[in-house]
Order: sequence, then C-alpha cells, then structure tokens
Amino acid sequence: MIKLRRLGNGLHTGIIFSTLWLLAWLSTGALGANNLTGTVRNVSSGQPAVGDDVILLRPDAGMQEEARTKTDKEGAFAIAVKHPDKPYLVRVIHQGVCYDQQASTGDALTIAVFDAAPRVQGVTGSIEILRAGTNGKLLHVSDLYEITNESNPPMTQAGARTFEVYLPAAAKIDSVRAAGPGKIGTIISAVLVRREPGHYAVSFPLLPGATKFAFNYDLAYSGHAAFRTRLAYPLQQLAVMIPPTMKFSSHSPAFEILATGNSRYQVRAASQLKAGEGPGFEISGTGAVPPLGEQAKPQARLQSPAVVDPMVASPNRAALPSLGRVDSHREPAEPSSESLVLDGVTCTLLAACVVLVWRVRKARNFSAAQAVAPRTRRVNRRSA
Repeated sequence: MIKLRRLGNGLHTGIIFSTLWLLAWLSTGALGANNLTGTVRNVSSGQPAVGDDVILLRPDAGMQEEARTKTDKEGAFAIAVKHPDKPYLVRVIHQGVCYDQQASTGDALTIAVFDAAPRVQGVTGSIEILRAGTNGKLLHVSDLYEITNESNPPMTQAGARTFEVYLPAAAKIDSVRAAGPGKIGTIISAVLVRREPGHYAVSFPLLPGATKFAFNYDLAYSGHAAFRTRLAYPLQQLAVMIPPTMKFSSHSPAFEILATGNSRYQVRAASQLKAGEGPGFEISGTGAVPPLGEQAKPQARLQSPAVVDPMVASPNRAALPSLGRVDSHREPAEPSSESLVLDGVTCTLLAACVVLVWRVRKARNFSAAQAVAPRTRRVNRRSA
C-alpha cells in the first residue's frame, strides 16, 4: 500500500509538472504570436546590419514609442507588442537615417538599409510637374519633383542639403511634402539658403529608388507671372500644367505642346534639361486646375482621412521638422500622426502626371516611327 501510495504521489507530481510545462509552452507560443520579428540587411555592403536601433511606433497614438531594441550579430530583432489589434510602424535607424516599414502583430519583416553619404553618384531628376491655377488674387502652384537615386552600390544621400529647389523670390510656401520609395509620406520643412531669395534646401534622405517632393506655394497675382527655372539635377522632363483658360508663353524653343486628349488642362513640356539654368516661361489669365486626384481616386487607397490634396492651400498648417535623419543617440521626435501617413493624393497625382507625359512621348515616338516606315518600304522596293 505504501508503494502504491508513493507511486500515486509520483504520478500526481508528474501530472503537475507536465501541466506546468504545457502552460509554459502555451504561454511562450502566445508571446511569440504577439511579437514583431525581422531581419535588417545592409544592402550597400551585402552584410547583416548589426547594432542598429529598432523602434516600435504607434501611428494611431501620435507616433508614440512603445518599445525599442537593437539588431543582433545576424541583423535579427524581436519586439513584444502590447496592442496586437493596432497598426505599427517599425523604424530602423542606420547611420542616422530612418527606414520605416508598416507592420502588424505577428509579421516577420525584412528591412533593407543602406550606407549614407552627403553626396552619392547616380542621383538625377526624372520629372518635374509644375501645376498652376488662380485663387482670387493669388496664383497657387504645386511644384512636384521625382528624384531617382541609381547609385551603385546603392547608397542613401543624407545630410543638410540632399535636395535643393529654386522658387520665385516672392513665393509664400504653404507646405512641403516628401515620400520615399516606400511611399510613406511626411510633411517636411524647407530652409531658405542665406542671401539667395527663392533658393530652398531640404534634408530629406534620398534612398535608392524614386523620392517624390511637392512644394506648394502662393504668389501675389495680378494676371501675369514669370518663372525662371533652375535645376539642382539634370532632368528628363519638365511639364507645366495650366487650365485651358490661361495662356502659356516662352522664348525658349525647348517647350512643346503635349496633346493630352483632356480639355480640362493644357500641358507644355521640355525634355532632357541639364542642371543649372533652365528655360523660362510666363503664364497669364485666370482659371483653376481641376484636381487629378479625382481621376486617380479609384486606384488610390487612401490610408487616412488626414490625406490632403496638394493643390489645396493650408495656411494654418505648420511645417514639421524633417523625419528622415536623426541622431541615433537621442530620443526620436514625436510628430503628428498626420506627418507619417501615406500621402495618397500627392503620390497618385505625381504618378498620374508621369504616366500622362510619358504616354504622350511614347505615342509621339510611335507616330514618328510610322512616318519613317513608309519611306523605308519605298526605298526597299526601289532597291528590289
């Protein structure tokens, strides 16, 4: 009886330990389900990014920091999530530059980072689209740029003056927006270069790929405005879009009329421009440019009601400090959640304009090829 009792106690003890082990295993599994894990790779060197800060941010709580860690020797990280039902933003800081990626609980992320330098080879301008329309006694301008970083090996251009723009000296900036290759947009600030009216610099990093900027400003307007273009980088194409009720004029032969097939606006374009002084132009008359965002809205899934059409003036909106480059030894700033939402209308507008301009160019090249083809066929027949 005593042996049986001991055996029974042993069985009872074994059951207790087995139950505790099972509970511990289940708890570990539940904790893992509430983790965000990932790896960070330095694409410039082809090696894991070791010792980079990884910060977990809550966009729905004003970009509040919830947790932080560092990548290990394999570039891996894991962060426990306190609110599994909330969206998150994972920020990796590498050489002072932020690399952000949207995430949800349970995700396994792969985040690419790049070495940074004040100047890198391979940065050029893809397209500039200047849209203008009148608003009472003001001319409102939305000047959109797409800058491409094709550095090899890929590197991020980061510093105090990563991009520079030349606006009319009397321009009153309404807002400046930027979106990197990951399409996470932000409101940034532009700094006026000392003793150079109209010359502004921004510190938003230029990651490998395409970075988009939108400079929205107003000019006092009495029916006529002159623009002198100056480019920080070579530009494949400059397009000027105005309503059909306004008049465009230029002494430069560089501008061509683009037949857009849309009666709501007219477009003039100049191609293959070098850095430095560009062709000047003038516009006159009145008219409001219809927002292209309405045409592209079915394709754009806006992430937040805070997204604003870049053509709409916002005189009460204060520009926020640039979020692109930070000191890794300091606490990150906590900007408004609006500053990091995907600026769908701005990005969609630029994408729509890019497609428009390049589609017209392709059609013109195709028409030219067709015009040459009959002559080629006639020459071949004569040769035969």
